[in-house]
Amino acid sequence: MTTTSTPASESLTRQLSHQVSQSVFDGSRLRVVLLVDVYDGAQQQFLETYENLRSHVESVPGHIGEQLCQSIENPSQWLITSEWESAPPFLNWVSSEEHVRMVKPLHSCVRDTRSLRFHVVRETGRPAAGADASRGGLQAAPRVGDGLIRHALTFTVKPGSEEAVGKILADYASPEPRVDDSTRLCRTSLFLHGNRVVRAIEVRGDLLAALRHVAEQPEVRAVEEAINPYLEQDRDLGDPESARVFYTRAALPAVHHVTAGEQRGEAQRHALSYPARPGCGMRLAELLAEHDEAAAGDPRSPVLCSTIFQRDDVVVRLVDVRGDLHEGDPAVTLGLPDADRVSELTTLLDGFTDAGSPTDGGLVRALEGARMELVTDRRAPDA
Repeated sequence: MTTTSTPASESLTRQLSHQVSQSVFDGSRLRVVLLVDVYDGAQQQFLETYENLRSHVESVPGHIGEQLCQSIENPSQWLITSEWESAPPFLNWVSSEEHVRMVKPLHSCVRDTRSLRFHVVRETGRPAAGADASRGGLQAAPRVGDGLIRHALTFTVKPGSEEAVGKILADYASPEPRVDDSTRLCRTSLFLHGNRVVRAIEVRGDLLAALRHVAEQPEVRAVEEAINPYLEQDRDLGDPESARVFYTRAALPAVHHVTAGEQRGEAQRHALSYPARPGCGMRLAELLAEHDEAAAGDPRSPVLCSTIFQRDDVVVRLVDVRGDLHEGDPAVTLGLPDADRVSELTTLLDGFTDAGSPTDGGLVRALEGARMELVTDRRAPDA
């Protein structure tokens, strides 16, 4: 495995540019804010459940500390804030099956929750005596976004059902893009890779409101019911608890996004799936993010826009490219690092040991193997 003197997170921070609109790889501390609305009379149950969860999360790597607060105006409203050394350890924890199991008791005593995540950019005061200054830092500079929230959902279907599922997912009427005065569904791109389905969405406004809006549309509900028999994991979207668990497990967060320049109408959208080895998904996503950021200013690159989604060992890279996907250097399109980093890449990818062998067609085969099948790509008018 090739090593470098500069960690990828430090490199990303140093290379920060106005082109990058989103990343969890800044190396800065993370503040997580959870707004909780507790049912009347369920305060004690909530406190007991929270205490059990708190005692466990204290031992999770990367967790620094947290506070539980109660509103002075409405005792049913609570606020949980936690601080983490950086975003990746939190994302690893919140996407784990252990987390899904531990938060399940909360659902019976809370009416609603809302989770917000922030990198720490500036702060006042001095560290407490004995505080470990090495446990995360401040974000080097604020990012300049484009007003879009990017998110994806993923799930698997029974092998052999891919063609039937693809037809169902391609043949539905688009839902109303307007959610409310401040939220709009801008774009939905749906892909298949083997028996895995990935639905990437772009929202302007409130992501949670948009997801709820889409789930409530009759045409979408009909599609979800139609694919239920083909799912590898059973679900009942009519049961709030079953639906909550399904969508929690299906969440595929965007961990890095970069736009290389002005988007063009002729750009083609593709998705690439990278088979991470067990436990290597986050590091693989970080390596791809580092390369995409470094390449963002290269006018020769066919990639105009890149979004990397990652959860556990599922890593998907959504790219808008100029021209055909197979034009130019396949290493650039794949988002592979330079030659001296290829050996590290091969330790992260499962069954991808020939990634650095362009002479025998390894990169071309890798590109074809990573390419996901586009099922549908829908943009709202004026999006």
